[in-house]
Amino acid sequence: MIRAAIVGLGNWGRNLVGAVHGKSDRIHIVAGVTRTPEKAAAYAAEKGFPLHGSFESVLADPKIDAVLLATPHTQHAEQIIAAASAGKHVFTEKPFTLTLESARAAVRACLQNKVTLAVGFNWRFQPALREIKRMLEDDRLGKLLHLEGNFCGPSVYRYPKDHWRQVRDEGPAGGLTGRGVHLLDAYLYLAGEVEEVRAQSFRRVLGHGIDDTTSMLVRFMNGATGYLATVIATAETWRMQVFGSKGWVEVGDVEHLTAWQMRVCYYDPQHPRVNQRPEVVIFPAVSTERAELEHFAEAASVGRPLAVAGGDELHGVAVMEAILESANTGNAVRLAAERG
Repeated sequence: MIRAAIVGLGNWGRNLVGAVHGKSDRIHIVAGVTRTPEKAAAYAAEKGFPLHGSFESVLADPKIDAVLLATPHTQHAEQIIAAASAGKHVFTEKPFTLTLESARAAVRACLQNKVTLAVGFNWRFQPALREIKRMLEDDRLGKLLHLEGNFCGPSVYRYPKDHWRQVRDEGPAGGLTGRGVHLLDAYLYLAGEVEEVRAQSFRRVLGHGIDDTTSMLVRFMNGATGYLATVIATAETWRMQVFGSKGWVEVGDVEHLTAWQMRVCYYDPQHPRVNQRPEVVIFPAVSTERAELEHFAEAASVGRPLAVAGGDELHGVAVMEAILESANTGNAVRLAAERG
């Protein structure tokens, strides 16, 4: 059993607590810390764990094995390095960090201190996404040609002007850090490393805050292409469609934390003029947040690293940096091998 402290008790921090607290035999929440303890005192008391006065207090507590970071994006790298230096395993919410340099420093600190670092991309625990991966590996979809998707919603309307999620440094390229990185990580999982990106990002609705309309074109090292968009001044929706030389598969709905349904449609080489109807595939219900936290706890309990040099966690940050560069310059940006 890994004894963990939740750092940040906003909506998502509480969601992580709710996924495992009292439900898991692998990880247990034993403490919490937040910038506004008066707002979380009643919640912590209800859940039965104490609130620490500071992050440093959590790191000094020998009864805590790990920290779960549900904190502003710009704080992740510094907090990960501090936790690693204190011998605490770290689970951090996405995005990992906002620069490749800081991501490399965080990975290096965890490896040097022999603690496990995990990044919270819970979509990787969706049965449907794992099945799509198998369909590419066993050639049911044929050669991967193209991926496209979006993750959209009313995010800019949900937070007041002075909220950290409205700060442009915390949300470069608008919804990319809060939403788009889920799709980006799914693309890396299915298609591998990115070779080139071209992006655009604009604020079109409010007179303050982060961009609300962001889109990008991607070319992968294996030759496949991709398109990704995140519009965060509209109604809630998301979808991802994967095109292979033998057919396509699509997932998407309004909710993304519940188990996904999947639509699959194959090309019939014997009847090329007959339009085929897609099949709907339903998967058992699963808590992806619980799955990712238990996966982290299992690795931490045996000292197995998860985020490592050369892994998708670092490459994802390199791709995000390239997207930001492209959005700022208007130029396509190629990713050199040394970038991640």
